[in-house]
Amino acid sequence: MSAQERLAELGLTLPEVVAPLAAYVPSVRSGDYVYTSGQLPVVDGKLAATGKVGAEVSPEEARELARICALNALAAAASAAGGLSNIVRIVKVVGFVASDPAFSGQPQVVNGASELLVEVLGEAGKHARSAVGVAVLPLDAPVEVELIAEVR
Repeated sequence: MSAQERLAELGLTLPEVVAPLAAYVPSVRSGDYVYTSGQLPVVDGKLAATGKVGAEVSPEEARELARICALNALAAAASAAGGLSNIVRIVKVVGFVASDPAFSGQPQVVNGASELLVEVLGEAGKHARSAVGVAVLPLDAPVEVELIAEVR
């Protein structure tokens, strides 16, 4: 089954690539790799939630937001690669979680992104990863995800 068919089976479509908030581009291709900029949980041009995980945002909600971030990152990578079918594998994912000082469940939040990538790409979606707690993210977003993809 192709990644596009898996997306459809999940009831998802690749969104439009989210416009940058500042002086950068959503993704860059260099040789056989695409590097995405950090992607926020933007849906239809609007941030889906704001606040710190463990305070205003529950870990479960943040996990769903991380899925949205990963879908946006996949759209940015596919755009630079000439389509989703040109993504060979996800090599690395970095997830940033705006965390209440007492919150230490960043890996479980970023699992939302990791699991989405495996659901869409199968074995090719398995990747190395970092999950980092931070004080604040742009626009007070709870989660941000970036990735590196190998492409053809």
